[in-house]
Amino acid sequence: MSDMQNPSQNTPYTEHRPAYHFLPPQGWMNDPNGLIHFRGEYHLFYQHNPEAAVPRNIVWGHAVSLNLVNWRHLPIALRPDQPYDKDGVWTGCMVDDGGTPTAVYTGVHPEVQCIATSKDMVRWTKAQENPVIAAPPPGVEVTGFRDPYVWRSRDWWYAVVGSGIKDVGGTIFLYRSRDLRRWEYLEPALVGKKEETGEMWECPNLFQLGRKWVLWTSPVPLGRVIYFVGTFRKHQFQPEYRGEMDLGGCFYAPQGFRDARGRRILFGWLWETRSERMSAEAGWAGVQSLPRWVTLGRDKRLLFEPVPELRRLRRGPVSLSAQTLRSGEEIALRELSGDRWELQVEIRPQDAARCGVRLYQVADEGQMTAVFFSQAEQKLVVDRTQSSRYEEVTRDVRAAPFSLKEKEPLRLHLFVDRSVLEVYANGHTCLTSRIYPQGTGGYQPRLFAEGGNAQLARIEGWTIDAIW
Repeated sequence: MSDMQNPSQNTPYTEHRPAYHFLPPQGWMNDPNGLIHFRGEYHLFYQHNPEAAVPRNIVWGHAVSLNLVNWRHLPIALRPDQPYDKDGVWTGCMVDDGGTPTAVYTGVHPEVQCIATSKDMVRWTKAQENPVIAAPPPGVEVTGFRDPYVWRSRDWWYAVVGSGIKDVGGTIFLYRSRDLRRWEYLEPALVGKKEETGEMWECPNLFQLGRKWVLWTSPVPLGRVIYFVGTFRKHQFQPEYRGEMDLGGCFYAPQGFRDARGRRILFGWLWETRSERMSAEAGWAGVQSLPRWVTLGRDKRLLFEPVPELRRLRRGPVSLSAQTLRSGEEIALRELSGDRWELQVEIRPQDAARCGVRLYQVADEGQMTAVFFSQAEQKLVVDRTQSSRYEEVTRDVRAAPFSLKEKEPLRLHLFVDRSVLEVYANGHTCLTSRIYPQGTGGYQPRLFAEGGNAQLARIEGWTIDAIW
C-alpha cells in the first residue's frame, strides 16, 4: 500500500481520523464534486488543499472505486492555472457527453462557470471557450454565483447555478445549451425568501426522482441542507414539500448522482467541529459522509439509507435478545466496544420519556454522547455536551423534529468511525455529528430509557473494517 493510501499514523489526534469514511491522505477537503458512475467505476472528486488543513488554493482531488466502499487515490484532476480560475477551482459536477467525461465547475475570482474534458479520467483539458458562463444574469444584484449542476433532457443540456438575489433570497438560475459551451440564460427556476431559506443557495442539485422533481441546496448563512419536492415545468420549479436533510450540525454541500443501477446516491461534506489549531496539528480536515441511497416516500419526504455495499465491511456480529429497558437503567453491548462499529436498534418507546443509545468513551466514562428519541418533545436528539474533555471542540445538542406513528417502533441505525457519528432513524431522519473524545479505545454503546420503561425489540452490531 502506497504512502498516499496509508497516511502516517504518527500525527496528533490520530484517534480522531476516520478509518472507513473517505478522506484524502492529508490536507483540507470540503464539497464532493463531479460524482459519476462511468464505465463501471465510481468517481469521487472533491474540493481539496493538499498542502495544509485550511481552505486555500483549492484544487479538485480525485478517487475511484468499484464498489463505493474501497477507494483508490488518483492524481489531482483540476488546478487553478488559468486567468479565469486563478484563485481556485471550485465546486461543480460531471456529465457524460457522448462518452467524453466533462467537468463543469466554478472558477474564481470573479465567479464564472467553466468546463474541462478528459479521455481517460486522469488527464484533463480545459476548454478554449472558458468561461462558458462569464457573468450572472444582467440587471440582477447577486450574493453569489457558483456550483453548477448539469443534466440532459432530450436535445438540451440544462444547468442550474447557485445564487441569491440581494435582499430577496437564495435562488437558482436556469440555463440551457446544445453543446455545453454556448449557454442561454432562461430565468430563475426558483427564488426563496431570505428570512426563511437564506440569502444565497450553494451547491444546488435539481433532478427527477420518480414522478416528482427534487431540489436540494445548502443555504448561506444557515449552515445546513434543505430540500424541496415538487414539479418542474416550463422552466419553473414549484415546491410542494420542504424538508431538512440532516440536522446533526456537520453535514453540508451534498452532491448526488445516478449510478448504472438507477439509484440516486449522494455524498456530503462532514466538516470539523474542532479548532483550526487541532486540525492544523492533525494535518487533515474534512471527511465525506458514507454514500446514502435516496428514494422518495409516499408523503413526498425524502428517504435515506446507507448503500448496501457497506455491509461488506462488517465483522464479528453481536446481538442481544429482546428485553425490557427499565427506566433509569442501562443495557450494555459489551462485545462492540471500539472506535469503528455499526449498530441497529429497534425500540418500542412505550411510556418512556426518552430512549436510545449512549456512547461512553471506553477509558473515561465522563466522556459520553447520547442519541435518543424524546417522546415528550417529539424530537430525535444527539447530545454531545459531554462528548469530550477538549476545550476546543463543539459540545452542544442537535435535534430534528421526529415522531412515530401508532405502533411504529424507533429504528436507529448508527455508524461510529472514530470522530464521525452518523445516525439514521426510521429511514427518513439523519443526524450526523463529529465527536472528539480525549484518549484512545473508542466507545461502548449502552441502551437506556428514562421517565418510563421501553421495550428493546432488536439489537445487532458489527465491528467495521478500515477501507485503507
